[in-house]
Amino acid sequence: MKIEHVKGINKGKIMLYALSTCVWCKKTKKLLDDLGVEYDFIYVDHLEGNEKETTMKEIMKWNPSCSFPTLVLNDKECIVGFKEEKIKEALER
Repeated sequence: MKIEHVKGINKGKIMLYALSTCVWCKKTKKLLDDLGVEYDFIYVDHLEGNEKETTMKEIMKWNPSCSFPTLVLNDKECIVGFKEEKIKEALER
């Protein structure tokens, strides 16, 4: 599975499920970059077969509608969509 890692300030385990063509996913990724936090991300539309199926099942645990971006923080909190203030607030905790 092609999980990309971005180095930065450790704010816990941050996982971004995104689509490479999604403008809101790009905005979320840029926000994380601008905040300088460490995170992992995966472009779900680049996956195929079992990898895609497994990843979609993981996303469904957090976001049953499987919309993007889906941002999972510390395996406890999920933020769906580009919600700048909510993301900033969650990262400050």
